[in-house]
Amino acid sequence: MLAIPAIVLLVLSVWEVFAAHHDATSVPGDEAWEAAAKVVHTGYRPGDLIVFAPAWNDPVGRMHLGDLIAIHDAARMDAARYGRIWELAIRGAHAPDVTGEPVFAEEIDGIAVRRYERAPAIVTADLRERLATAKVEGTRARGPVVELQEVGFAPHECILVATGAGPVKLTFPLVPLGSELVGYAGIADVFTRRDNRLPGRIQVAVHDVLVADRALGVDDGWVRFAATTAALPDEVTVTLSSDAPGRQICFAIEARR
Repeated sequence: MLAIPAIVLLVLSVWEVFAAHHDATSVPGDEAWEAAAKVVHTGYRPGDLIVFAPAWNDPVGRMHLGDLIAIHDAARMDAARYGRIWELAIRGAHAPDVTGEPVFAEEIDGIAVRRYERAPAIVTADLRERLATAKVEGTRARGPVVELQEVGFAPHECILVATGAGPVKLTFPLVPLGSELVGYAGIADVFTRRDNRLPGRIQVAVHDVLVADRALGVDDGWVRFAATTAALPDEVTVTLSSDAPGRQICFAIEARR
């Protein structure tokens, strides 16, 4: 009877070796990526967004199409501004930036090349571009400053504030609001997230009315929030806080029509 577990272990070991070998060899090679990149280069228009799926495939995709991916695109708040999105995916994956049916699709040696088209969001104000107009209150270890930061293991261009002993409040006057205020926030810097597990918090108010209140955990990544607004110029206040002094909170907020 003791031989049966041994045989089972042997079969499992052989299967794992075969599965690992098959998994590695099933990834498209450079020739496939070069062919897929040629398709994108042929149909690309300035302003298009290029995404990859699964997310861990980004480094490979950018190696072949990095000349068409600007830093601002790679560090985008989200994909709502883009009317045309190219998706290059393997193993049946889809990027979270795309929905619906593609207007173009081609399979190239295991790489699905798809193009999606939709009406882009109309942005009436971007708080990152209005930081110079903001009134800042409260002690802080650093910021506010617009920087390229790592949040949730991804690059994001955002307003960074390292909190102090209490809340930090940023008041943006006369923001030309649309029908919706959309924002994202998260805790920057993987090393401080590892060493200090205390969360942060972002609160957003329009004309002193709270429209968003989100806790930001160290494992939450890039957290989305949104609120309906009246399409009028108004004051927007962003309050950042944490029980961990020096907690690096990054956020980006757009008013959209």
